[in-house]
Amino acid sequence: MRDLAALPKAHLHLHFTGSMRRTTLAELADRHGIRLPAVLLDADPLHVPADERGWFRFQRLYDAARACVRGEDDMRRVVTEAVEDDAAEGSGRLEIQVDPTSYAPFVGGLTPALEIVLDAAREASLATGVDVGVVVAASRMRHPLDARTLARLAVRHAGDGPGEVVGFGLSNDERRGDTSAFASAFAIARRAGLAAVPHGGELLGPAHVEDVLEHLHPDRLGHGVRSAEDPRVLDRVVDEGVALEVCPASNVSLGVYRSDADVPLRTLVEAGARVALGADDPLLFHARLLAQYEAARTVHGFSDAELAALARSSIVASRASDGVRSRLLAGVDAWLAQDPAAAPTAAGAPAGADAAAGAGAAEGTAADVDRASDADADAVDVRG
Repeated sequence: MRDLAALPKAHLHLHFTGSMRRTTLAELADRHGIRLPAVLLDADPLHVPADERGWFRFQRLYDAARACVRGEDDMRRVVTEAVEDDAAEGSGRLEIQVDPTSYAPFVGGLTPALEIVLDAAREASLATGVDVGVVVAASRMRHPLDARTLARLAVRHAGDGPGEVVGFGLSNDERRGDTSAFASAFAIARRAGLAAVPHGGELLGPAHVEDVLEHLHPDRLGHGVRSAEDPRVLDRVVDEGVALEVCPASNVSLGVYRSDADVPLRTLVEAGARVALGADDPLLFHARLLAQYEAARTVHGFSDAELAALARSSIVASRASDGVRSRLLAGVDAWLAQDPAAAPTAAGAPAGADAAAGAGAAEGTAADVDRASDADADAVDVRG
């Protein structure tokens, strides 16, 4: 059996705050004197119902974690550790998603907040060999004019190199906001060559997928898993070449499906959809990217050839440069060509992949827990 950690892959759906290690969260909370809900530090993944009450609980926990990131050093640490953790799991490309609005009050504004993330991404790329791009995400919970502001900021830093902005997204509760109202922001991003990567089709069904397709014209869809419920909509996704960032651990934790076995991964793949597996928010769901590939193997019965095809799909769907894509795709071919009984290092795996051995798996130490203060409310009300 081939080592999935040695399979070169691209990670296209990872949120900035949600990427944090629990140990890091505990340390930051202690440093800033913040009381956190105990569930953020325990060993069990979050499980909530797929309704507004469940989302509210998820969002409150996410906000509490985000409130612990209170300055440049904290932000740099989150990026660095996220890249180290991906390197340890064989990612050769990471496109990490951030809404700088949440961190702007602590570093002097939107522009410094984004530039800190970009600079940290460049440094982490050099240190680990993982090619890191950034997706700037707006929130459905904010006014569409805020989304336009973020789109213009993203455009100023567009590029396909390490530490550059590669895409523009839209996240948070799919039940909130008018999708069409964000079309202007996506048009700004698209004119500059940024990928359109909005969320859709996780909490809501195929009709929401079509709404996003119609108004935002995505290159990739964050989740999109529920397009499997309507063959016509799934056919449209395939025909329009929209890649799906499928995050099984998120789907189960947020109550969309009861178990990994219920996630329609094989249905999507067999319909011809380009699927890129993602971890979404491992801080809360307790499963990083490698666990998604392991579930595809052990739960859904994907062969090594099919797992290699998933990895290729993620690389092709990325906004990495042609050179990086070619290197990673060659690494996938080399992985598949190797003797399954051997335990080699894939040709396309990033250097420094052992830099974060054991990262993300350790539990945080006990800490007093509480929600963020009212003074931080404006800075912690959206996902990023």
